[in-house]
This record gives sequence, C-alpha cells and structure tokens, in this order.
Amino acid sequence: MPARHQSVPHAQQPRHARGLKSHNAVRGVALAAVALVVFGASSAVAVAQRLQNNITTVDVSGLTGPRPSSKAVAKPGDPNAGQPVNILVMGSDTRAGVNASIGGNDSGQRSDTAIVVHISADRSRVELVSIPRDSLVKIPVCQATNGKSSRASSSAMFNSAFATGWDMGGDMASAAACAIKTVQQNTGVAIDHFAVVDFAGFQAMVNAIGGVPMCIPHALHDTYSGLNLPAGQQVLNGQQALELARARHGNIGDGGDLDRIGNQQRLIQAMVNEVLSKKVLTNVPNLVSFLSAATSSLTTDSGLQLQNLTGLAYNLRNINRDNVVFMTIPTGPAPSDPNRLVWTSAATAIWANMAADKPILQEAAQPTPTTASTPAKTSTAGGTKSGTATPPAAAATPAAPAPSASKAAGHEAFTSADNTGSCS
Repeated sequence: MPARHQSVPHAQQPRHARGLKSHNAVRGVALAAVALVVFGASSAVAVAQRLQNNITTVDVSGLTGPRPSSKAVAKPGDPNAGQPVNILVMGSDTRAGVNASIGGNDSGQRSDTAIVVHISADRSRVELVSIPRDSLVKIPVCQATNGKSSRASSSAMFNSAFATGWDMGGDMASAAACAIKTVQQNTGVAIDHFAVVDFAGFQAMVNAIGGVPMCIPHALHDTYSGLNLPAGQQVLNGQQALELARARHGNIGDGGDLDRIGNQQRLIQAMVNEVLSKKVLTNVPNLVSFLSAATSSLTTDSGLQLQNLTGLAYNLRNINRDNVVFMTIPTGPAPSDPNRLVWTSAATAIWANMAADKPILQEAAQPTPTTASTPAKTSTAGGTKSGTATPPAAAATPAAPAPSASKAAGHEAFTSADNTGSCS
C-alpha cells in the first residue's frame, strides 16, 4: 500500500501593520477627548446618578416570553471546503470515571470498534467502512508521547494497535496515533482527523436525538452486555443502544465480530436517518445544540473542534440517504488461524477508491451476496464454522448496493435508504 503523503505545512501569513499619519489636528482632538473623560468624570457620574434616580423601573422579562432572533444566524464555515475528509472513528472500552458504572471495572483500554468515515470533497457522499478488530494487519513501529517506541509486527490483530499505543504512553494521543498509523500503512488512505467515543459518549449521542427508532426482527439478549430487547419496532434509548452495539454473545450471531459490526452499522444508519428526518443539519442552532450534547464525551484531534465539526456537518445538509454507504472491509478466514480474518483482494480497490475520492463501490460486479435470512456463519473472530483456511477470491470491487433491497448489515454493503431488518 502507498504510504501517506505528508501534508505541506501552510505558509505563515505575514502580519501587515497599518501606517498611521500623525496630524496636529487629530492629535488635538484626541487630547481634548481624553481630558474631557478624565476631568469631567466625577461631575458626569453625579449627573447620571440623579437622572437614573428619576426613573421608575419594572422587570417584565418573565412575562413577555422568548424573544425572536433579531438577526440571521451566520452559516458555519467548513475549513476543509473543496477537499475530501477522512476521519477514523474508534470506540473505547475505557472504564474510567462514569464508564466503570456502565461497563464494569477493568484495567487498560482497548478499541474493538474502528470505522473509517470518508466525506467526499463535494459533500455529496459519506462512506463508512468498518474494520473488524480480529483482522490481521501489519502494525508499524509506533511512538508514544513519553518517547517510548513499539516493535513492528508483520501480522497482528488490528485492535492491538490502539492497545499498544495506550500501554506504552498511557494516554489517548499515543493510542490514537498508533491506530491511525496502522490504518494509513495498510490502506494508503490519509487520515485527516480522529474521534474516540467511550460508553458514556455513545449513550449521550443517542439521547441527544431523543433515541433511535429501530426494527428488531427477533428478540435479542446478551447477558454480557446486558442486552434484552423484545422483537418489534421500538425506540432505543442510549443505554439500550450501547448494549446492542457491544453485544456479540447470547443469540447475537455466533459470537463473531461481523454480527456485532452489523448491529453497530444498523444503529448508525438509524441515527443518520433520524438526524436527516428531523432536519437537524439544516438548522444551525439545533445543529450546534445536537453536536454539543453528542460530543460531550468525545476525544478528538485539535483540528476537529465543535466549530469545525459544525461547519462540516452543515455542508452535508443536502445529502441523499442513498449516498450514505455502510460496509465492512471484505475479509475471509486467515490461512494461519481460522479464528482470525484477513482482508481479501477486494479491499485493495475499496481503499484505492477512497484515497482517490471516488465512490468506494463503483465499476464492478457484486460477488454473490449473503442473504439477510441466512447470513454466513463465522467463528468467534469471523472465520467460517468449518475452519476453511482459504479466503474467498474477490478481485473486483463490489458494486454499489441497490436501494431499498434487504441487506445483511455487517456482511453486505448497504445505504442508509436500504432495509436491513423487517418487522412486518
């Protein structure tokens, strides 16, 4: 894979001082004004006080209701306008602070969820590609903020990159940097920003939009995450959504990562649809309010602040649901271990299209899909039940999914307009 091209530093803008001409007339007016302020202050205050005492005041602020806005709200700016943006979104299972009461006490920190979010330069497409935690990739040498360095690995689980950085540096910067470096080396996609959301942050995002309407085709339960959802159409609150996002035991598939990724993708799909249906992106005050609540427990790089994030989101206000694509990077069982995954040859075209700001699912025939009713069974890491060690051949990029088709999230690519679960 090609290495990431380093961005060219922006030239420092020179500071230009305005030349000021000194005129005696201007100087005289300025001195007179200063003298009036200084020497007339005491008498002016006394007069003002007497005038104020002549006025009877009453407070009507609590009786008149909310005031209408007196001026139009300025449209937020997009600092990356005209350029594609790639954001690595990671879920952290930290148990620090309030997260301990949510997920239980546990030391260290890992990231079992990783999604590369690509936003096209024209802001007409958003593509979210999930990377299974158990897929084997090359882990480069990583540096921590304390100066420590790790050893490179030619084949390691993807989620070990985040854990390696954290174990070395003990901070989010070291963990995120190692994960970013790993993504860039294995994909050739330049990561512009990162965002790490913990348990509390994910719950806040769901609650910020009033819950997530979702179809649950059949009852789901997982004692490990606390999930217990009946079948049917319902609105998940933050706690229920988090339990579903974490679940991979109980009757959630066969314990593999692909079924969990599928539920995570369906959750994000439902959140996207809810935000678009409520027209959150088109109303600047509502957008700022939503992002403020949603990002309250988010850790990002210094370039992804609320103001910049608001401008980026606002410029996506006209996006079509058919142009929000979800997929898991194509994988097969690893030859070295059927309980691990390797990226198939189709992954190469996916990453190349993303790096070139082209639709990731263009110009290719779709491999025989797995139907929604009978998803492919995987091992605890996504490999086949039979332990077959030969990854499926896939030389071409999968074609763009047909809108409104029934799709098996986690196993097939789909759009935000597709049906990924039926409650009829």
